[in-house]
Amino acid sequence: MRLSDYYEISQAPDRESFERRLVEFANEMDFELVSAALVVDSPGRDSVFVMLGNTPQAFADAARDASASRRDPVLRRMKRMGAPFVYDQSTYVDDGAADLWEEQAVYGYRTGVSMALHLPGGRHFLMGVDRAADLPSDDERVTRMMADLQLLAVHAQDAAVRLLLDEAQRRLDLPRLTVREREVLHWTSEGKSAWEVGVILGMSEHTVNFHLRNLMTKLDVTSKHQAVLKALSLGLISS
Repeated sequence: MRLSDYYEISQAPDRESFERRLVEFANEMDFELVSAALVVDSPGRDSVFVMLGNTPQAFADAARDASASRRDPVLRRMKRMGAPFVYDQSTYVDDGAADLWEEQAVYGYRTGVSMALHLPGGRHFLMGVDRAADLPSDDERVTRMMADLQLLAVHAQDAAVRLLLDEAQRRLDLPRLTVREREVLHWTSEGKSAWEVGVILGMSEHTVNFHLRNLMTKLDVTSKHQAVLKALSLGLISS
């Protein structure tokens, strides 16, 4: 790859350009799929992921649950490794997770290269390129490919921090709602009274009102209707 190709990635002017150039770069290297994420950790909070790439919509719709993600050997390696590594079916078979590989292989995720750059301040940049075909058998070609991808990741993380960090920070600043609070808000947004919400969720009207008072405090509003509107505007619940 030319040095200017890497420069175009790092200097992308906006998220859309960054994503498009990243996909084009991966395609030039004969990888059909690419995914990247800026991850921000904060003590006492869930990690925030801001993702981009060309993940097939069908694969996104069939996303695995959290327990499957914890079993995924590629994701586990990315947490502790800083150098790029190759994965294929044997990676999953050897780790007792062959079923996960079979689930993703139908979407084109059969083999690829993954890497993680661990940055100061609880920030991480994750990137993976994937394809249906096997990687080259020639060691020299694979070594060159890995070097190109590592250099790509360095340039891409520069763009990711510049273009995605503000969004990640906004997500960190959002109020943390419990599962029950989200459920109460959802049914309240459907026009249900506190008594009706209690019947639906199997709790007392008093408990529903307790959750609503907590929600009003967290969202800094003075009524349950304002709480619903603010939660919708912040994307904490869907309409």
